[in-house]
Amino acid sequence: MKENFNEGQLHAIEHFKGPALVLAGPGSGKTRVITYRTRYLIEHHKVNPSNILVITFTKAAAMEMKQRFTAMTDRKYVTVSFGTFHAVFFGILRHAYGYSADNIIKEEQRNRFFKEEISHMDLEIEDEAEFIQNIMGEISRVKNERKNILEYEALSCNTKSFRKLFQKYDNLLRRQNLIDFDDMLIFTYELLSQRGDILRAWQNKFQFILIDETQDMNQLQYDIVKLLAAPENNLFMVGDDDQSIYRFRGAKPEIMLGFEKDYPGAKRILLDTNYRSRKQIVESAIKVIEHNDNRFEKKIRAFRAEGQPVITAVFDHQKEEYACMIEKILYYHKQGGKYSDIAILCRTNRQPGAFAEKLMEYNIPFQMKDAIPNLYDHWIAQNVMTYLKLGKGSNKRSDLLQVLNKPLRYISRECLEDEIISWDVMLQYYEEKPWMCDRIETLQHDLKMLKNMNPYGAIHYIRHVIGYEQYLRDYALDHKLKVEELLEVLEEIQESAKGYETLEAWQKHIEEYGQNLEKQQRDREKQDGVILCTMHSSKGLEFPIVFIPEANEGITPYQKAVMKEEIEEERRLFYVAMTRAKELLYVFSIKERFHKSMDVSRFVDEFCESDEFAGKRK
Repeated sequence: MKENFNEGQLHAIEHFKGPALVLAGPGSGKTRVITYRTRYLIEHHKVNPSNILVITFTKAAAMEMKQRFTAMTDRKYVTVSFGTFHAVFFGILRHAYGYSADNIIKEEQRNRFFKEEISHMDLEIEDEAEFIQNIMGEISRVKNERKNILEYEALSCNTKSFRKLFQKYDNLLRRQNLIDFDDMLIFTYELLSQRGDILRAWQNKFQFILIDETQDMNQLQYDIVKLLAAPENNLFMVGDDDQSIYRFRGAKPEIMLGFEKDYPGAKRILLDTNYRSRKQIVESAIKVIEHNDNRFEKKIRAFRAEGQPVITAVFDHQKEEYACMIEKILYYHKQGGKYSDIAILCRTNRQPGAFAEKLMEYNIPFQMKDAIPNLYDHWIAQNVMTYLKLGKGSNKRSDLLQVLNKPLRYISRECLEDEIISWDVMLQYYEEKPWMCDRIETLQHDLKMLKNMNPYGAIHYIRHVIGYEQYLRDYALDHKLKVEELLEVLEEIQESAKGYETLEAWQKHIEEYGQNLEKQQRDREKQDGVILCTMHSSKGLEFPIVFIPEANEGITPYQKAVMKEEIEEERRLFYVAMTRAKELLYVFSIKERFHKSMDVSRFVDEFCESDEFAGKRK
């Protein structure tokens, strides 16, 4: 080998036959190892290129790896197969059943089906798009984990409704000879399990299998791979159990941890050198991840020299945190640095929206790795805005209907006959029910009270006097949702209204923000801009400077994480975020958020030993 490799990399590249598990820490050169091992198999061991299969998790990763490989081999070995699990498995189904792209259900068709079915069901849904997304995600989990639908207890809605939607969706696919991405896995497993002749043909085809990002595999993918790799078991698994962060998609670090039990003779190789990050960043990240019990014990060292320590700070409020980040971003750019050198990594997909607003305020360009949901498009924001419009004098029937029973007033839609609201008509409808007249008059009074309030004060009134917050609490209970998540949206909406004296001024800001957000979505990655993304989306990326804001309990680890395995997943996610940084890592926490005291994340405690910092946390 002419190239320079460390000992672990060389062992991995030169591995020939039999199963191997390569533990590849962050920035350890795993892609380079996979491409060079593929080349080594061909040139040193004379393996036919068409007998090698390399699987990655995304189409982009597969393309990148293929391009790297073809470039380094002058396109001599183009018959090596590079693809995603779904692409490879669909290829197997195509040969067996004659499937084409026309047999894969389109996203629009699937969405249309669920919209139609939901409209016929007695389901109280505020956000249809979110509900459909949750339903499809749950159907996917049921399929991939091969659960019996008749025994499954649903999470996204009542179990009876979920089972009905599941069966109707399955019937649609069968009736129209369609499959979805989950079926690709299920059908491939069934085909290879039941047809030994077809299985042997593919085993002969793919005699050497290399898998990238092994920690992201689900059980069904692993079961199929095991079938394909047998009997020679030339299975080369590359991944990092410490970066397993997709449990919600079915990924399990247990697959990697149990690999040597499945293959007792497997070779274990450690890529222990991080070439990406400064020494202090690597050491701090290791201090965090070592608190997990369910992992391979490994020593990762930094190749690069020392730089600055991880910079931590605790701020009294979000406003101070934002100001510090803006100051540092502007200073770096003033010194000649590119905005795109900087990434702000958030735990939830809602957090980037707040940072986007702040960056817009200072005319700092940004790029979004995720589609940032517009806070003001949320159904809670729509309800609040409708209340405010009614308070300002809207007399539209459609507006009143939107909030008529939020909170529950038991007022019938039938008392609103015309498109224009008539309070007298409503009272006449209930003239024999004085308690209902009281409710209507109270609603009318409350709307009048909103008229002269600023948006912030009006939202406070809507929440606590009108009773909208209690409505959200009841809604969360009925729909098996975390009430904290709904209340957080409400808090964000109210906080954003602070400083605006009139509804018109606030609405103007909301409109401008929406337009800018859309523009950023269209121009994504076309300009130099600060990177905004979630911790999940940051996996596989690296940046000279990384900010992890709001490192607080309830945010990271997220409030939903209760069980030990959930906390360990949250810690792995924090570890991924930390190890994206090459030169500088800022970890910020706040003492108060939405008028509630916040504790610094336990993950910060785990790597930060500064007495000064510990004092700030009190």
